[in-house]
Amino acid sequence: MSKAEIVIIGTGAWGTALAMIYATQGRRTVLVARDAARAARLRTARINPRLPGFTLPATLDIAADPPHAPITLLCPPFQHLRETLSRLPPGDGTIVLCCKGVERGTALLGPEIIARSGIDHPVALLTGPNFAHEIAACQPAAAVLAMAAAPERHRLIAALATPQFRLYGSADLIGAALGGAAKNVIALAAGAVIGAGLGENARAALVTRGLAEIARLAVALGGSAETIAGLAGLGDLILTATGNASRNYRAGLALGRGQPAPTPNEATDDSVVEGIETAPALLARARSVGCTMPITEAVTTLLAGQTSLATSIEHLMRRHLRDEG
Repeated sequence: MSKAEIVIIGTGAWGTALAMIYATQGRRTVLVARDAARAARLRTARINPRLPGFTLPATLDIAADPPHAPITLLCPPFQHLRETLSRLPPGDGTIVLCCKGVERGTALLGPEIIARSGIDHPVALLTGPNFAHEIAACQPAAAVLAMAAAPERHRLIAALATPQFRLYGSADLIGAALGGAAKNVIALAAGAVIGAGLGENARAALVTRGLAEIARLAVALGGSAETIAGLAGLGDLILTATGNASRNYRAGLALGRGQPAPTPNEATDDSVVEGIETAPALLARARSVGCTMPITEAVTTLLAGQTSLATSIEHLMRRHLRDEG
């Protein structure tokens, strides 16, 4: 194996799509699987069932252990992030978080988990309105690359942008991380509204008010409402709350139709509905800073079986009337 330029840990659809675009660009890219057996299957088949319809480039290396590289993209299911950090080899390469969520138990965002892990790497975060199959097909897309230090951020953007994948910079890691995590919860609610036949007006209102509560929490955590109004917030929310390729939206549709959503234990790596575990963790984080998130609370109680969709909608509609904000 030649010395890697870019390592991607995680063979779900998103990690595989990112590995494909960089390998196709001629970058020395390594895709890291969870174990040796999975790596061997991918090397032999050159097809990943988690990203059907695509053949892995012949130049893409596939390994079971992550080698050192200047840039390592972390693409596991979010609740496996701590485990993934433990697999990193020693070195000073930049870590780029590409998974979205809030950790159960701690209610921490990705950058906060890394900050408390004792890992001494530069940290960035890649997020935005991106479906993996469209990235793999090299269709035009844009995303946000968040990193605190401007010079390093600009160098990383230059390294990771491609002619079809445009990157915008941000210094707001917390806002960018929150936008990517919280939109999955609002997408569950949006799917439930459509699944229950409540109409497009209701979905538009819910998505807009969902964005407002995400922005409130971003500010309370030291992030920026402006970040939530951009690709990391609004853009990602629009895609996830309306696109049929969104697992969170489809799970919400099932809830609205009276079907059970998959539990975390039932979900596999290629079918993780991140919003299911994010909802209670996000609500706990909001309550810890005195921030009200009524839609997130409604989704959390609905998933826990503590209320019905009809009761949740009625409660939201009967909240105290006030000015928008």
